Amino acid sequence: MSNAKIPVMLPCLGEEEAQAAAEAVRSGWVAQGPRVTAFEKAFAERVGAAEGIAVSNCTTGLHLALVAIGVGPGDEVIVPSLSFIATANAARYVGATPVFADVDLATGNLTEATIDAVRTERTKAIIAVHQGGNPFDTRALRAAATRWGVALVEDAACAAGSTAYGRPVGEGALIAAWSFHPRKVITTGEGGMITTDDAEWAVRLRRLREHGMNVSAAERHAATQPVLEAYLETGYNYRMTDIQAAVGLVQLDRLDGLVAQRRELAARYDELLKGIEGVTPVTVPGYAESNYQSYWILFGAEFATDRDDVLRILADAGISARRGIMAAHLEPAYAGVEADLPNTERLTRHSLILPLHHLLTAEDQDRIVGVLRTLA
Repeated sequence: MSNAKIPVMLPCLGEEEAQAAAEAVRSGWVAQGPRVTAFEKAFAERVGAAEGIAVSNCTTGLHLALVAIGVGPGDEVIVPSLSFIATANAARYVGATPVFADVDLATGNLTEATIDAVRTERTKAIIAVHQGGNPFDTRALRAAATRWGVALVEDAACAAGSTAYGRPVGEGALIAAWSFHPRKVITTGEGGMITTDDAEWAVRLRRLREHGMNVSAAERHAATQPVLEAYLETGYNYRMTDIQAAVGLVQLDRLDGLVAQRRELAARYDELLKGIEGVTPVTVPGYAESNYQSYWILFGAEFATDRDDVLRILADAGISARRGIMAAHLEPAYAGVEADLPNTERLTRHSLILPLHHLLTAEDQDRIVGVLRTLA
């Protein structure tokens, strides 16, 4: 049995990505340009949306989504605390107040009931996360948001390739933000995307990501006569480069194969973990198929070893795992925020993320689960 270190995640990058990036460099067009436009169209089509707006990362995508729907000071935005802290921070960026809702213990996702428990007359929007690639109930939450008269922003950072009710999670979303960070299934290094079916929003979002200009830099460079641009509103520098987009187009071609492989590995984890008392894998609801961007397990009280000790013992065995998904309300940045979130706190304190990537082998999985068995 190999004693090589097992990483928790590896991006799947190869010679095709290197050649695509090199071609972008050789073209002389390395900033936002034609490859970004091509990537926007291809990604939007893949996730079932009419419009794609490439941005510098998912966090800036969430920020612009809230700007587009008109969230500002005095408004409340319901978010899960169980998410990377950027989800909550996006509300603060526009001067709104993030309000933390609890999640379902089995799936790690917001539900209609947990949202309704903290909803007030000041609620302007909800940011719901497809946590770790595990889709929330899109039908239920979209219908509830419409009924309540609030905007539903979908944080799909981890969800490229996941489906809900047989359709890509981005299909039918009011507005969604996506991540291409190296921890995600496909990557552009850094980078993100906003998708929506609203053509007017798309026009404004493209303007906002480029300083509020009424004509893009690419359009100015393509013009045969001088173009005197105007700045219509306060905008941002949230652009993606053509080098990143070139890599993204190759990665998008890999997506289906990567997701299929991750589902096979997750199914094997499910089988290997059966019979280990006190270990519960993430639950994928019947309406969904996860891309398994993350595969996490929850330890019950009957498991003999503390979660943090498990992480240390795995590390000593050359196995890189991660603590469960963070809880923003427990971080110093949100000190003083009152929130009653029992499921969130149990998940963040008693779960961990196991290695899952394209180079993970059956032998690796046997080794990982073998260590867990000794600790049960």
